[in-house]
Amino acid sequence: MYVGRLLVVGPETAAYRVSSRSFPNRQATVREDGETVTIEPTPDAPPSDNPYISYNCLRVVETPAGEATAIGNGSHVDPVAEKLTLGYPPRDALVTALHALDFEKDDYDTPRIAGVLGPDAAYIGTVRSDALLVREVDEPTLVATYEEDAPVAFDFEVDGPEAAARAAYDLDFEHAVCAAAATRDGEGFDVAAFTPE
Repeated sequence: MYVGRLLVVGPETAAYRVSSRSFPNRQATVREDGETVTIEPTPDAPPSDNPYISYNCLRVVETPAGEATAIGNGSHVDPVAEKLTLGYPPRDALVTALHALDFEKDDYDTPRIAGVLGPDAAYIGTVRSDALLVREVDEPTLVATYEEDAPVAFDFEVDGPEAAARAAYDLDFEHAVCAAAATRDGEGFDVAAFTPE
């Protein structure tokens, strides 16, 4: 089954996977700061003016309450992260950014999906053409851009960000491209990315 881009958020882990039929030549790259993962075209990718194929999919930021991770499938990750640094509660940061940017205005009305691992709680959300859903989660929860476009409990037990990114990539859904993950480590988060060779 093809579910498009997907996100799993739980109390200790957040993982994101790019799945694509149209733009498979992409990679997940951990930036020099070690706290940001960017989805970008591979060096051999054909040129494209599609605004939805390059973005920061994961950012660890310092908030007044401690470190938090914002994760998602597009440019809305940056405003979620910025709201968190300003002291917005995770739920409000997600609602504000998802409502402002809305679903993607492409041929499929692709939903935006996002999550936050906050200092004390985890949240997952989506904005579709017909709904804005944001929920606090206390167990791993999946949402995807197609088919699984409402948050649902999901079996996802991993240890560490490398294992989480690889596990997200290996999920039994079609057209995996690359993945990224963050896992809670005491007061902060560890980050990893996975792109197959």
